[in-house]
Amino acid sequence: MRYLEDIAHKLSADDAAMHLDQLLPTIGQLSLEQVHDGTLKAFVDKEEARGLAPKSINNAIGVVSAVLNRAARVWRTDEGMPWLRQAPPRLSRLSTKGRSGKPYPLSWAEQDMLFRLLPRHLADAALFAVNTGCREQEICKLRWEWEVDIPEMDTSVFILPESETKTRTERVVVLNSIARRVIASRRGIHEEYVFTYRGKPVGKLRSSAWRRAWEKAGLPMEPDILKGVHNLRHTYGRRLRGAGVTRETSTALFGLAHSVITTHYSAAVLGELLAAPERLT
Repeated sequence: MRYLEDIAHKLSADDAAMHLDQLLPTIGQLSLEQVHDGTLKAFVDKEEARGLAPKSINNAIGVVSAVLNRAARVWRTDEGMPWLRQAPPRLSRLSTKGRSGKPYPLSWAEQDMLFRLLPRHLADAALFAVNTGCREQEICKLRWEWEVDIPEMDTSVFILPESETKTRTERVVVLNSIARRVIASRRGIHEEYVFTYRGKPVGKLRSSAWRRAWEKAGLPMEPDILKGVHNLRHTYGRRLRGAGVTRETSTALFGLAHSVITTHYSAAVLGELLAAPERLT
């Protein structure tokens, strides 16, 4: 809690809180002096067994390392003694070499099977992802206040602030008719966030329900195949290419940092951007 208070102003605070939630069942009952590679092994083994990527596990271990470093070097008791009175241990990380996984774009039949097996809140989010190319956290944090109406084109877009995108640049999310239907179905469920579950914003899409649906749908389980939500972004990209959408337009739709199209869109440019993803419907 002290660590989260210290970093509350940072963009990484939400991710740190998520990782600590993952860690607490394994090491939450330990004193600071008892946290090291040996006591973290149970967490690492559990997360690897449920298919979490090495990078995600390493990110969680990085939070532990940050806490231990502050406890030894920054935080002090009322008597002026460090919270951790020994040098913090160096925590091992998993090797990610050759383990990043290959993307697996979905066929239409695979998409239908997978989405039917997902609970509604995940199915809605997944259908939105495969029709917009949004990243997982862009979807989880999507807010109604970011929606901007374009009355002359009888549609709306979402403008993601730079603080919420991976590239740290403002991004316009263009909606085709399927994405608009998803948005319409979510209206009135929550006053602040678009995608929620039991009154709270969805924290992540690749949950246990996602993993069960992926396996039950008969999708590849090989260790070198990505099984996560990022495959929906790859699916969107492959379908754009298959529909003959130009590289420049695809780049703008993906919201990449090097896009030559700014967020100050003219009606003509918006018309082109709106037409491209509609080909996927």
